[in-house]
Amino acid sequence: MKTLHKLFLVTLVASLSFTACKSEKQAETQEETTTETTATEQKSEATENTATVVLNANLATAEELKGIGMSEELAAKVIENRPYLTLADFAAQLGEDVSKENLYKKIFVPFNLNTTPEADFKQIPGVGDKMAHEFEEYRPYTSVAQFRKEIGKYVDEAQVEYYLNYVFVPVELNTASKEDIKALPGVGDRMTHEFEEYRPYTSMEQFRKEIGKYVDDKELARLERLVYLKQ
Repeated sequence: MKTLHKLFLVTLVASLSFTACKSEKQAETQEETTTETTATEQKSEATENTATVVLNANLATAEELKGIGMSEELAAKVIENRPYLTLADFAAQLGEDVSKENLYKKIFVPFNLNTTPEADFKQIPGVGDKMAHEFEEYRPYTSVAQFRKEIGKYVDEAQVEYYLNYVFVPVELNTASKEDIKALPGVGDRMTHEFEEYRPYTSMEQFRKEIGKYVDDKELARLERLVYLKQ
């Protein structure tokens, strides 16, 4: 009888151990599957993001605006009320019926990396708490190259380029390199040359006077947002 009792206990312990191991194995498998799924989703989201062309609300043409689904009336209104110095200014033109979360995947007013509140960075599609913190963590940015280097620690090059649809690094008028000036939204070779041509700048009033020879008041207001002078 004692032998049978002992055998029963051994069998019971073995059974419980097997069940526990099986449950643990199932939990590990489920965790691995969840991790793989999350990684796949993140990769898929990054691929979707980097494949998207994001328009600048201050530069998009009427055809481009209609191409992302804006009505002709709204597109005309958006163009008429430029420049948008903040994303909130642009959002105010859209009305309550427009899904801004979806629209911001297609068009945006780029954020100044050095002055935008961390919480506002989360309005960028695909940017959550962690990445918004990293954007803020490396301030002050002195160049786009610095942004690429620091944020490139967390995401691949294509994703960094995607983020650059949504942010910019302001440049110091008297010291910025040609490359950094050209990295500003909507600033090409010709305007880069004009920025450099009038150095040294002694005041923002001088900048307005000289660059105002080439652009209208609205474009001048937009460009002024992208630059500064050391005091």
